Amino acid sequence: MAKKHLGQNFLFDPYILRRLVEVSNITSDDTVVEIGPGHGNLTAILSGIAKKVIAIELDNDLFTKLQNRFGGAGNVVLIQGDALTYAYETLETFKVVANIPYYITTPIIFRLMEAGKRLKSMTLTIQKEVAQRIIAGPNTKAYGVLSIAVQYAAAPEMGFIIPREAFKPVPKVDSAVVHLSMRTRPKVAVKDEKLFFNVVRTAFSQRRKTLSNALKQLSPEIREKLIDTGIDPRRRAETLTIEEFAALADILLPEKCMS
Repeated sequence: MAKKHLGQNFLFDPYILRRLVEVSNITSDDTVVEIGPGHGNLTAILSGIAKKVIAIELDNDLFTKLQNRFGGAGNVVLIQGDALTYAYETLETFKVVANIPYYITTPIIFRLMEAGKRLKSMTLTIQKEVAQRIIAGPNTKAYGVLSIAVQYAAAPEMGFIIPREAFKPVPKVDSAVVHLSMRTRPKVAVKDEKLFFNVVRTAFSQRRKTLSNALKQLSPEIREKLIDTGIDPRRRAETLTIEEFAALADILLPEKCMS
């Protein structure tokens, strides 16, 4: 039985699971991390292709079942623990393929990205709405901090939609498979990464306001700074490209350094 407090919704359809693996582009040379393997249906497919599968399961009962199923599999490493605190930095280069609980989607994506160049890609089954936010571009309602934060470090692609009825128990929303190819260098070069993300978060925290109003806490001369960057102060956060946010952060840097 699924445990609600762990956000468990199990995907059993072999056709959908195979499609998920196809989107991941894993090969026999890859080490794959699977988060929340559950009953091991996806694990079985992955272990038939990848060099090694590291399956991280939090649930004690499911972990015992996985041990019984894969105890003799030479290329499956079972880890009982929390995927949010696992030491990914200790691994060789790896890819992630997982059907992750909705409630840890954003935290686990950012935790995985902390592994840096060791992480090659993520192929995740997540809430459809979150997938749409990840791939969103400027001038759309879905575009926001999550879009820019992920796209800064990765190139996201929508795989396919999974109807809620494919899961047991049935969740309240549809899911989607999203594939994130990690970049060898960020999408934009910025002089101060912390300042860049502060500008992005501040702008979207009041996305209904014009940029000159939303960002005035960052500089008393924000209107002039925006104009100097070539950005109309009357625009709103959702209209700016990631390149424009980078240019704005860079022009604000000298002022930050003097303060």
